[in-house]
Amino acid sequence: MNCGELLIIGGAEDKCLEGEVLNKFVELATHNDGGIGILPTASEIPEEVSTEYIKVFRELGVDRVEVIKLDSRQDADDPAICEQLTSFSAIFISGGNQSRLSELIGKTKFHDALSKAWHKGMVIAGTSAGASILGKHMIVAADTMLNDNKLKVEIGAGFGLLDGLIIDQHFSQRGRFDRLLRAIAGNKEIMGIGIDENTAILVKGGLFEVVGQHQVLVLDGSTSDYINITSSDNGSEELTLSGFNLHALTRGYRFDLLTRKLLMKKGIQQ
Repeated sequence: MNCGELLIIGGAEDKCLEGEVLNKFVELATHNDGGIGILPTASEIPEEVSTEYIKVFRELGVDRVEVIKLDSRQDADDPAICEQLTSFSAIFISGGNQSRLSELIGKTKFHDALSKAWHKGMVIAGTSAGASILGKHMIVAADTMLNDNKLKVEIGAGFGLLDGLIIDQHFSQRGRFDRLLRAIAGNKEIMGIGIDENTAILVKGGLFEVVGQHQVLVLDGSTSDYINITSSDNGSEELTLSGFNLHALTRGYRFDLLTRKLLMKKGIQQ
């Protein structure tokens, strides 16, 4: 059984005929019959978001583009909606609030159907919140404590399509290095992947390749020789750590998620 590709997008991808990331998604989606299903559940303006993606996907040559309307856990357990899901060759999960995706879809029949469809070869793309939800773990919130300006990160459960990863998005543009570091510091077996805007990772068979304009950062604490997390009375945390591996990748470079090593661009000698 071969899982489908995952295209995990850092948000703010170009929505035009020349947009590299969405062109890659359409290329993957049209390998099989079935069309594209848009899941805008994370957004507070789902109709507006859906209209924008329908327009760009049709401009890119996709004949069948439909919206999966899912606004409650009751919807997510509706057999008709689950059946609609299985009729697509690819699903695109929009941005918004990843907690809303978890609350409305996590551990429902739709969640199960999505996982099964992916394991059978369906392509799944997620942008922004739709990217974060694809990991087993995700950053739910990252708030600065008012009294001492220290960051506190809250971790929740994602859809679990990728085990052992936390995915963060809008990474460089919103200065999220510190929150990703804090998210993985408590569990050094989890890798953190920070994806810039208009950039994506294409995941297949234990590897990913960078697609798009900017950079992807991988934080790996598995080689760390020292981590100390000190909690203060107000709940903030201070980190002391050593030995983390940091990888920064740009377009065309690949990364082995199993060995946790950089792979060169195709055609470049290693």
